[in-house]
Amino acid sequence: MPSNTIDHAFTARQSLGAAADPTYAGALSFMRRRFTKEADGADAVVWGLPFDAAVSNRPGARFGPQAIRRASAIFDNDPQYPFGLDLFAALAVVDYGDCLFDYGYPQEVPDIIEAEAAKIISAGAFLVSLGGDHSVTWPLLKAHAARHGAPLALVQFDAHQDTWPDDGKRIDHGAFVGRAVREGVIDPARSIQIGIRTHAPEDCGIRMLYGYEVEEMRAKDIAEAITDHVGDIPAYITFDIDCLDPAFAPGTGTPVAGGPSSARMLSVLRHLGRLDIVGADIVEVAPAYDQADITAIAGASVAMHYLGLLAERKQR
Repeated sequence: MPSNTIDHAFTARQSLGAAADPTYAGALSFMRRRFTKEADGADAVVWGLPFDAAVSNRPGARFGPQAIRRASAIFDNDPQYPFGLDLFAALAVVDYGDCLFDYGYPQEVPDIIEAEAAKIISAGAFLVSLGGDHSVTWPLLKAHAARHGAPLALVQFDAHQDTWPDDGKRIDHGAFVGRAVREGVIDPARSIQIGIRTHAPEDCGIRMLYGYEVEEMRAKDIAEAITDHVGDIPAYITFDIDCLDPAFAPGTGTPVAGGPSSARMLSVLRHLGRLDIVGADIVEVAPAYDQADITAIAGASVAMHYLGLLAERKQR
């Protein structure tokens, strides 16, 4: 049935309730959520971080938030698979728009992200961040650790370890994990990386499930390995889209062959409801290298799964 309004992202008067915009039209917020810079009263906030000045290979992830929002329109607000829920019947979610920074001062970006993330989190909202390259996870981790207590457990879906040498000043998408360990922001003994298909000089004591190992495991077994290893401490999930094989995520800056399918990793996310997840992101979607929105749809699906887990938690 046609809605009396369109552009739900602007016309919605509250943060609950489904939209009825046609998939092919309307303002493209994440899953048609209401655009607002007010996080008070929201259960979850979706926020874009259009930054890619820290990449070591192909740039373009600055366009990731736009692409993920556009792809999320395919979720037509029926009960979302695999949760069987109208996610927004009781879960108040808003789209906070994007982070503002001056591209001419990239060295200032991490502090800007950390400060605004802290503001959002202080309102009591669960923050889902849309990158951007993987360097944005470093300030996000600091903001979440300040709110929930350090160290956090890091659950990282990635083809890369991101533990390359770092002098503490570089802005580098391949070094944030090592820095987070050294500065006590994450607990390496309770952190885990899934889908790793490259080698770095150090592992920082973090458990790894390599790509070929993941290929031989069932999704439930991967999820069980994650939940058993992390335990009950607050956990932050970061999902680098290059965790997926390039067949399922060609639109990324540093693709690595031999990875898992989107179906397998989404199924793993589905089974992480036991974790005390305090924040999450999806990064490294670079739509210039995408085909038919394959990567953007996978990225939007990851973010939707975060909200699905949160909706189930609230329902419980």
